[in-house]
Amino acid sequence: MSKQTAVEWLIKELNQEIDYIPMNKWDIISDKIQQAKEMEKEQIIDSFIECWKENMPDGYECKKSAEQYYNDTYGGQDES
Repeated sequence: MSKQTAVEWLIKELNQEIDYIPMNKWDIISDKIQQAKEMEKEQIIDSFIECWKENMPDGYECKKSAEQYYNDTYGGQDES
């Protein structure tokens, strides 16, 4: 079972509270949600990399491992 990020939690909560969003605002909101999710993903990956670097030999590449960690932990969720 995947964990839920803070942005995903916020989206779920707002969906339960907001009954209507005008169509002319939906594209803007959807774009901002995607930006927030990408920023959060990068923060999680960067944190993983920093922690990994402290515990691994110099020069060890961990970007792929960090992305795998994110996908394994949060399911690579990209839906809004």
